[in-house]
Amino acid sequence: MILIKEYNDRYQLIKFPGLDSFVIKGGNMNFRFNEDVHIPVDKIMLEGELVIPGEANAIVIFSHGSGSSRFSPRNRMVAEYLHRQHLGTLLFDLLTTQEDRIYQNRFNIKLLAERLVMATKWLQQCLPAKDCKLGYFGASTGAASALIAAARNPEISAVVSRGGRPDLAMDDLHDVKAPVLLIVGSRDPHVLSLNEKAYWKINAPKKITIIEGATHLFEEPGTMEQVCNAAGQWFDTYLKTAKLN
Repeated sequence: MILIKEYNDRYQLIKFPGLDSFVIKGGNMNFRFNEDVHIPVDKIMLEGELVIPGEANAIVIFSHGSGSSRFSPRNRMVAEYLHRQHLGTLLFDLLTTQEDRIYQNRFNIKLLAERLVMATKWLQQCLPAKDCKLGYFGASTGAASALIAAARNPEISAVVSRGGRPDLAMDDLHDVKAPVLLIVGSRDPHVLSLNEKAYWKINAPKKITIIEGATHLFEEPGTMEQVCNAAGQWFDTYLKTAKLN
């Protein structure tokens, strides 16, 4: 049995049974779109991968952390899990290869949030994504850009943060209307403290999920499976059921 600590407006201990036999791989799926994409932003092109299962009515856009990319194995693990929940995903690079060589760009949250906003607008004009509701999944510093972008776009229906830095979006948190799930490892005390402070700034439906035994990167066996399960439940609850604006 795997234990996860969660709290909404009060603290409680819950159990997710069956995760010790959790499997992502396997099974056959039909996709209405499964291609690499080029997203025009200003005068550059950002590389990405858009995957939309045949029955999907919603798409989760990923915002990766500093020094990462669309090839992040943890984000791709979450994306594969969401596909099996009949959710589409867009994984893309927030920076070009040349831009990523400038270390300061990786922590330019304003720039990254603007890139996410523009990629979201591009997706909303993309024919295979027509009539799909949209959510964000942000990891590490990418969670801050996801929250800022959500504050600017009322059409975002749900946000999930994994090991995120919502404190870097503190000035924008009160404008976020989408329900927010903050997932943090119990062995990541500094980031957990920052998430708890940010939690009280969010006026939308919100929850913190603390994965027992997990450090910042969720490298411990079974911890990423728990992230997938928690994120999937959040998107099932708030994204799939959301109304299109």
